[in-house]
Amino acid sequence: MRYLITGASGMLGTDLQNALADREVTALGRADLDVTDLDAVRAAVAGHDVVINAAAYTKVDDAETNEDAAYAVNAVGAQNLAIAAREAGAKLIQVSTDYVFDGVATSPYTETAPRAPISAYGRTKAAGEELATAAHPTGTYIVRTAWLYGQHGPNFAATMLRLAGSHPTVSVVVDQLGQPTWTADLARQIVLLAESDAPAGAYHGTNSGAASWFDFTQAIFTEVGLDPERVQPTDSTAFVRPAPRPSYSVLGHDAWAAAGLPEMRDWREALAEAVATGAVAQPAA
Repeated sequence: MRYLITGASGMLGTDLQNALADREVTALGRADLDVTDLDAVRAAVAGHDVVINAAAYTKVDDAETNEDAAYAVNAVGAQNLAIAAREAGAKLIQVSTDYVFDGVATSPYTETAPRAPISAYGRTKAAGEELATAAHPTGTYIVRTAWLYGQHGPNFAATMLRLAGSHPTVSVVVDQLGQPTWTADLARQIVLLAESDAPAGAYHGTNSGAASWFDFTQAIFTEVGLDPERVQPTDSTAFVRPAPRPSYSVLGHDAWAAAGLPEMRDWREALAEAVATGAVAQPAA
């Protein structure tokens, strides 16, 4: 199969290239392809069997005042790729987000739970899911993910370890729950999905288990050999930002089992390997 990766220069896009190292891949970053240009998208998609859309407007707070710009990339871009994939007879794997949900649940969101975004970013990503599925219903795979960290881009784990180098303690919220997800694991899961006979539809691409940001940070400190007691608990009122964040972002994984595929492993196991392989590391002194 011949793959096209959009958003290929980002953290997930880089790990997707690594996961597909022995396949035929076209990797296009933002400078290489404007996903809002349908003609350019058609030309890029032609001749490919699988399109993985990791291109996104991900500036969550900025989207509150730039929703049109976010919509162009996250919604129109997804629709364009779906149209082009349908015309080329290709699968589209559309990477989406937990932000399509409202965060008020008390048990994991199922793949079929109603979308109810509470931020501009979430609205644009939800629209992307809807538009892509409508344009290519038999070939669009929605992979929702959350709380990503990895080696090839800015992320929460790297930020916490950088702060650990300059602060005796770090304060981290305990009232937001989710699933820390290593981009290398997600990339491998996306390839598994692409090369399976699984039906089109929504899948949740997160490491299993659940944690607060506080739990995650303590685990990071422990894995790299720092004292986890340096991580101090606080709540979301200490970090008021323009865009509201879902307070509960735990996603269920039933669709994988229904398709005969394994869900992603526990987040703690993934973090341990990420640290052991250097994907998560303390900055050099």
